[in-house]
Amino acid sequence: MRNEDGAPVRLEDYRQTDFAIRHVDMTIRLFEGHADITTRMDLSRRDGADVTAPLMLDGDELVLTGLSLGDEPLDAARFDAGPDGLTIRDLPATGEFRLTIGTRVVPETNTKLMGLYRSNGIWCTQCEAEGFRRITYFLDRPDVLATYRVRLEADRNAAPVLLANGNPVEGGPLPGASEGGDPADALRHFAVWDDPFPKPSYLFAIVAGRLDSLHNSYTTASGRDVSLTIYTEPGLAERAGYAMDALKRSMRWDERRFGREYDLDVFNIVAISDFNMGAMENKGLNVFNHKYVLLDPDTATDADYAGVETVIAHEYFHNWTGNRITCRDWFQLCLKEGLTVYRDQEFSSDERSRPVKRIASVHGLKANQFPEDQGPLQHPVRPVAYREINNFYTATIYDKGAELVRMIATILGQDAFRKGMDLYFERHDGDAATVEDFIACFEDASGADLTQFFLWYRQAGTPQLEVRQIFDETSGRLTLELRQSLQAGAAGTGTLPMHIPVRFGLVGRNGGDLAPALHSADTRVEADVIHLTQEQATIVFEGLDERPYLSILRDFSAPVQLAYKESSQDRLALARLDPNPFGRWRALTDMVGDALAAAVRSGGAGTPDERMLDAMVEAAQDEALEPALRAQMASLPGEAEITRLVADNVDTDRVHDVRVEMLAALGHRGKAAFERLRAALDTQEAFSPSADSAGRRALRNTLLAPLSAALGTSELAQEAFAASRNMSDRLAALTVLAHQFPEDAATRQALAAFYDRFEEDPLVLDKWFMLQASAPHAGTLARVEALVAHPKFRLANPNRARAVLAGVAGLNPYVFHQADGAGYRWMAGMLAELDALNPQTAARMATAFRSWRSMEPGRRAAAQEALRQLQARPGLSRDLKDILDRTLA
Repeated sequence: MRNEDGAPVRLEDYRQTDFAIRHVDMTIRLFEGHADITTRMDLSRRDGADVTAPLMLDGDELVLTGLSLGDEPLDAARFDAGPDGLTIRDLPATGEFRLTIGTRVVPETNTKLMGLYRSNGIWCTQCEAEGFRRITYFLDRPDVLATYRVRLEADRNAAPVLLANGNPVEGGPLPGASEGGDPADALRHFAVWDDPFPKPSYLFAIVAGRLDSLHNSYTTASGRDVSLTIYTEPGLAERAGYAMDALKRSMRWDERRFGREYDLDVFNIVAISDFNMGAMENKGLNVFNHKYVLLDPDTATDADYAGVETVIAHEYFHNWTGNRITCRDWFQLCLKEGLTVYRDQEFSSDERSRPVKRIASVHGLKANQFPEDQGPLQHPVRPVAYREINNFYTATIYDKGAELVRMIATILGQDAFRKGMDLYFERHDGDAATVEDFIACFEDASGADLTQFFLWYRQAGTPQLEVRQIFDETSGRLTLELRQSLQAGAAGTGTLPMHIPVRFGLVGRNGGDLAPALHSADTRVEADVIHLTQEQATIVFEGLDERPYLSILRDFSAPVQLAYKESSQDRLALARLDPNPFGRWRALTDMVGDALAAAVRSGGAGTPDERMLDAMVEAAQDEALEPALRAQMASLPGEAEITRLVADNVDTDRVHDVRVEMLAALGHRGKAAFERLRAALDTQEAFSPSADSAGRRALRNTLLAPLSAALGTSELAQEAFAASRNMSDRLAALTVLAHQFPEDAATRQALAAFYDRFEEDPLVLDKWFMLQASAPHAGTLARVEALVAHPKFRLANPNRARAVLAGVAGLNPYVFHQADGAGYRWMAGMLAELDALNPQTAARMATAFRSWRSMEPGRRAAAQEALRQLQARPGLSRDLKDILDRTLA
């Protein structure tokens, strides 16, 4: 699963291991400055395997301290050991045998945060994708499934809590000197955990340290009692209440929606401050970045609450889609991640608002995955090769992978989709499965042929869907012409026509969907879905008394680029009339986005369409819509989104200027209405994280930016900051101050007051860092350099590093793409420093360069030079080098 010579790993080369591992028994002894691990594995050769083949185990920076076969130490002539691997020869040809391996690691110096490391005094593991080999020599790949029994030993004062996968079996003090034991064990204790479900090594986990806890319980649908505990760093457990509530709601939802019940006696979550990812679904012991657990109204925004709910659900849902059924190899990563993202999206849709959640998901897909699909890092949802698997935890795997599952549900219908999922759980429980296995379950359950649909997993890129309508008023006949195309990209995959489900509606002038007769079609049309399977198709409807407004690609039924020349009149009508909320949002936001992109391309200031601005003002006031939806319809796209829409020869200075101009124009146009609306929404009710309360806050805070831009002063934002009673309101006001009025004394005072209040809260301080790094102003880079020198900045902490680096490179195209190249050079220098500490985080930050070729020539040359200089540095990690090589290829 890894080629140490740097050659790509290829799907076509997959083969099973010669050996199987049935059971693993581990003892992990934790000490100050090192950890000693003893691993006992019960192995056997697989049927048909070469009886002379050696056992080749993976390692990564390991020190071998012992090796035995059965009860006898292994002769040195029979093995070769190095930091990156262990090869053992002359093993039994038949039957089961036991191998015992001793290793020593140093968690305190493990800044990569992969394998066993120590964070703020807490021992923790992260083993996905290839971290277990940093703990012991092993067949470290997802298709090697074994049961695990783990014994932990540590000092009782340093680590009173000892956790591992599965169920607790026993624990207590180690025998000390007074009882005749080892004197060194007098202050130590142990705990034994047993996981009865076979799992791959990437799901292995332990946590040990001084931890606070929040306890609860859950009774499953079948009546089993499950003990639930969330562990945090000391003093923080009281902020885990919402996460606990989200966990219980997730358990109940999965039983109801998918018939999946939890299977162990305990479910533990641990929140850690130094963690590369959002969270990790280790069986029965989920480890989280603490930003996705710790909440209260004073320190967390509504977006934070929604994020915690989503990530808690996502990791819990992995218990079945990822743990009980795992992926055969890392090429099948979408099988667990894309599927589980779909499940967490459905959960959030049911718990909050389906239209609002769908819009948020589509916005994220377009902001993150579409650029990936159109740039040098392009790859199919099921890749066929990789050099570094850590670099394939991408938006394509997660977000586009979820869209593919959603399309299956659209194509088959919810009943047939559920039958396919039930068959998948029944057929593959306990398996390491493939995408082919997954698709076959839907085919077998429904009788459908999904052969063409499977191209979505094989072909990279975003298809373009062209739509044209022709209406004959005399006959009342509407003709729709659809055409799909897919451009070849960096991945070099095919461009064959795919099965694109196109959900649509024909909206009448009274706002209802019309139901004309289908006259003819050269492609299948079922209810409100056109199944486009050929390069082009024509659909004809008859019996229309009026020209309808075409509501196309409703709910974003396929991840495509929509090319549809709608008139402004039609877009404005759909923004008011479409009974599909997503359709209303798409019509208006597409109109706004196109207007902004056109203004950037033209290079002229222009005058925004007043009808468009009026439609945004009208949407903000429409009481028939949810407040959160109104906020989305009254928002301008950010500068990064406008940059994507412009697509080629981009001048980010112009992007910034055009957006500032339109924001002020919107504020002038809606001034009276926005002021009334903000006053009406300014209630004194106690904070609630409910969707309705969050939506009202979102709408009120959305209107602050255009009003402040129109006024041209910071007074309104100052008042909002002073009056804020929760973090959502406080941060919204501070963002307006820092982004629109960076030189105001009031802004400096507000930033200082925010820092003074939250100086000791790392999660809130991350917001303070990111807020300043993302400010689109000429002086930001100098401020960022000062932030990096700040005593509270620590590059080794992934959250703090992301706050500043992603604040510039991901959220601030105006500064990152400065015409003089200073933003590129600064980022390249920071990546070199970060790579020496944490290659995985550095590589993910480096993907910010993926769209460098879309810049105008001067910026393009500056970005290329910065990338080449970074690429030429000696000693780069494989993670970062892989990203740089592909970005420059």
